[in-house]
Amino acid sequence: MLINLRRTIRSPFHPKPSLCIPLNLFSTSAPNPNANSTEPLLESQLKSLVLSNYKHGKFTNLLQNVVALPTVLLAACQNLTTPQAPNGNGLSPSLLDSVSKRFSIHEMGRELFENRFDIGACSVTMAAQRNRGESLVLPNLKLKVLIEAIRMVLGIVYDERFVTFSYGGRVNMGRHTAIRYLKNSVENPSWWFTVSFNREKFDQQHVNKLCLFMQEKIEDESLINVIKRLFECGAVRIELGCCFFGRGFPQESGLSSILINIYFNGFDKEIQEMRLKKNQEHPKFDSNELVSKDGVFYKPVKIYAVRYLDEILVITSGSKMLTMDLKNWVVKHLEGILELKVDGIKTAIHSAVSEKIAFMGMELQAVKPSVLNPPMSEKAMRARKKYIRQKEVRAQELKNARERNRKKLGLKIMSHVYKKSKRSDGFKFEYQIKNEVREIFRTWADETVQEYLGSLEERWDWYRKLSAGNFLSLRHIRDQLPQELVDAYDKFQEQVDKHLNPVKARRALEDEERRIKDEEEKKYAKGTVEDLTKLCVKADAPIELIRKMVRLIGFTNHMGRPRPITLLTALEDTDIIKWYAGIGRRWLEFYCCCHNFKMVKTVVTYHLRFSCILTLAEKHESTKREALKHFTKDLKVFDINGNEEVHFPTERQVKMMGDKNLSDPKPVDGTFSLALIRLASDEPPYSCVAHFCDKTDTVVYRVRLLQNRLNVNPADEKKWVPGMGAINESLNLKCFPVCPDHIHDLYTGRITFQDIDCTSFVDGG
Repeated sequence: MLINLRRTIRSPFHPKPSLCIPLNLFSTSAPNPNANSTEPLLESQLKSLVLSNYKHGKFTNLLQNVVALPTVLLAACQNLTTPQAPNGNGLSPSLLDSVSKRFSIHEMGRELFENRFDIGACSVTMAAQRNRGESLVLPNLKLKVLIEAIRMVLGIVYDERFVTFSYGGRVNMGRHTAIRYLKNSVENPSWWFTVSFNREKFDQQHVNKLCLFMQEKIEDESLINVIKRLFECGAVRIELGCCFFGRGFPQESGLSSILINIYFNGFDKEIQEMRLKKNQEHPKFDSNELVSKDGVFYKPVKIYAVRYLDEILVITSGSKMLTMDLKNWVVKHLEGILELKVDGIKTAIHSAVSEKIAFMGMELQAVKPSVLNPPMSEKAMRARKKYIRQKEVRAQELKNARERNRKKLGLKIMSHVYKKSKRSDGFKFEYQIKNEVREIFRTWADETVQEYLGSLEERWDWYRKLSAGNFLSLRHIRDQLPQELVDAYDKFQEQVDKHLNPVKARRALEDEERRIKDEEEKKYAKGTVEDLTKLCVKADAPIELIRKMVRLIGFTNHMGRPRPITLLTALEDTDIIKWYAGIGRRWLEFYCCCHNFKMVKTVVTYHLRFSCILTLAEKHESTKREALKHFTKDLKVFDINGNEEVHFPTERQVKMMGDKNLSDPKPVDGTFSLALIRLASDEPPYSCVAHFCDKTDTVVYRVRLLQNRLNVNPADEKKWVPGMGAINESLNLKCFPVCPDHIHDLYTGRITFQDIDCTSFVDGG
């Protein structure tokens, strides 16, 4: 039973404010033709609007002329809107109607234009439940719209000004894109190092420096003041050295990623200039000029860099002294100009060949090309030969079946024709089967001819019979025969030589075999040379950390065997399967670019799948065999209409996954860091906490965080998994009303805590 219900959710029946306030009520410029528009701006329109405020090398008045526009704020609302199913009428709810039930978009624009927007009033402080925890300041939905609008504008201003090796917080520039760059572009790495920062929050000093960097391109005091107020009230926070950037945690702001990129943009450009300078000193030669006459291979000295938000990786293909000088310069620049605290112990140089390095949640190492693309083993070759033999046997069986069916069909046709000829004078058919018979015999004849021409022995036998005893080649005999007969014989011999001469066919077959052998030799020689002269980057999943994570969460026991999670038995069967499916699918999507992806597949298909089966068996007080018989190995469930649903990835789907379809994956930390326990309550319905969701058929769920359930401090790396993030514990035991569609998306990992209004919680007892 819920007690002390505190409704911070605005009623969905809030009176609709006026929607047709002209823009010139809070603008000193000319009226915008889209002022009364009820549709959000398109990306191209927003870009044109931002560029129209570019004067004398800087962007001016972006807050008043762009961010404060109702259409821009409505576009921000559209970006924040979570997917919704159509209502009972089959129509999706209008975005403007959903926004108007919560706040007036025009009134918000007027407040921004007149610098009256109260950021502090739109922030909610959530106190930690334990003394060692820290409080969390979260923006409400109205402030999230402002943050998203600023992010959109800053993205247009800066995205094309960022360097190419800056990843994270950008469109189509995520983790998988960075890994693809490392695997395809980095050649012969010798030494590398990652920059590790001490855990440090952005204080006033860093915020002022960030604003100075922004003022180099943006001349808008109002916008700069809004960003400063966001940092002051805690609605936007940047903490380097943490594990929640880009993971969808509630303590991360949607504005943090682009602000980090802006803060490091000057550093990135310095690295880019050093790379270009080094490339000019050591130019790249053509592939034909890589080997000199003396057989000495040329390996140019290069510098590579990849930065994903606050994670920095620097690679060199030169000497260790060059790498040491580069590392000293990087540390000096970060600590001197950017005033950041670098962990000198963790920021160490490693050999790219003999040591692995952790970056973006993966392990990198320089290996030979043959390691990434190994030749087929003897076992695989035997399996392939066996498969080819089975394929030939199946083809022969199909051929025999076709011949048998044709023989039966031919006998039926002959029997039918014979009966008709006996009953009547001549052949009179009631049905026109002439074309069908001709087509059957034509295809049969074509296959027979092709099979005959493919056999060199039969062709040689017939060629010897037809060309032996060529007495017509004698002159005195040819002169005594008619000319028509001689010409016909010559033409016949030409056709025999053309179609039955096995010498040409044997020569073509030998040429094909020789070509295949030459290609194999060239491929082997090329692979041997590359193994001796080239190194590539291999990305592996940290399988030991994954196993430790699996054991920490409770998927397995201390012996590595799957075990049930008792806490989840309070959920519905479908919710249990969705919780496991969300972790499994996002694990597979995140590590699909890794070389040891098969090991991750084993963890998902064995540990997670059977842990889910054991949890379902424990809930229903049955055995594992009975649970397997009921839910099957694919964990099938049925909806209220009796339709079959499969949420957990099937073994066939897992087998087909790989690094061909890469994207910007979301880490799975946010899914397995919590459990949402459904509460039974007879209270009036609440509105769904998902952004701009108008559904009231909600169910109240209580948040149970992993670290509180295990009584473990995430800052303790000995008891916690290094690199695994954790949701701020101030959300522990909070209750959120969620509709069925969005609880499904939250379980399966399609949405995160960044997609719900965490300030609209209900205090439960």
